[in-house]
Amino acid sequence: MNGQNYLLTAGEVAETLGVSKGHAYKLIRELNEELQSKGYLIVAGKVPKAFWETKFYGYNQPNQIA
Repeated sequence: MNGQNYLLTAGEVAETLGVSKGHAYKLIRELNEELQSKGYLIVAGKVPKAFWETKFYGYNQPNQIA
């Protein structure tokens, strides 16, 4: 993974969107329900970064150099 996280946490989602952590968990739950209905395995409280990027228009996290 080159030191980059594959999954976003509720804290990262909350910070990115400027919402409460509780609301971030709700959004993650909705996204994970969609993934699960398509047959994917999910991790509660986290969402794959690649899926997140397809669902939120304009989200483009800058590349970080380690």
